[in-house]
Amino acid sequence: MAWSIADVARMSGVTSRTLRHYDEIGLLPPAWIGSNGHRYYEEADLLRLQQILLMRELDLGLREIAAVLDSQADRVAVLREHHERLLAERDRLATLARTVGRTITELEKSEDMENGMTKINRPENLFEGFDHTRHDEEARERWPEHYEQSRQAIETMTPEDMERWQREVTAQMIRMAEFMAAGTPATDPAVQSEIHTHYQGICHFWTPNAAAYKGLAQTYVDDPRFRTNFDKVAEGLAEYQRDAMTAYAEGRLS
Repeated sequence: MAWSIADVARMSGVTSRTLRHYDEIGLLPPAWIGSNGHRYYEEADLLRLQQILLMRELDLGLREIAAVLDSQADRVAVLREHHERLLAERDRLATLARTVGRTITELEKSEDMENGMTKINRPENLFEGFDHTRHDEEARERWPEHYEQSRQAIETMTPEDMERWQREVTAQMIRMAEFMAAGTPATDPAVQSEIHTHYQGICHFWTPNAAAYKGLAQTYVDDPRFRTNFDKVAEGLAEYQRDAMTAYAEGRLS
């Protein structure tokens, strides 16, 4: 029995885009490709995908996963090797739990009863415990030229620069959520002005063309890690951000 790429995406929760990427890098080629050009996967491929997802949960990079699967290495030994990573991840999650708890307490205390708005006294506390390097290996493999450019830019940032950047990212997301809540079209000049600011911020790290910027916009929706961050601000914000970025790319970058 064989399953189409759409079937596998639905069953596993892995996007078709990611499955195609896994095929392109040789990590998970399909069992065969139909005359219609569609990829089809058999049971052995599903088992391999399960192993890939398990090792991704253990925070292994794609190259490490490929090495383990292709060498038929002792998986118990691999698990032992990464045991310390899991312990470190446990500690990181504990820090995140404290961060969320502190944020809830601060929001409850600072609620403005007059208009229902809330204030965060120290926005940098929102980000304690987040590890932005966890998926460096995947980014390096998917966008090598952009990754290197971004890495060099980040290395020049001081802690104060990083804090200012985090504050601005948070502020931008809130402003976009306010546009969305007001029913402002994604193509509205005010929204597009905000997206222009977003694009300029991205250009500090790498300079996307129209296709790349639209690809980034779609990643905000497709990648659960990005989508979750947007949804924490407002449900549906990832799609609104994508639509606005797409309009900007087509109108300003094409």
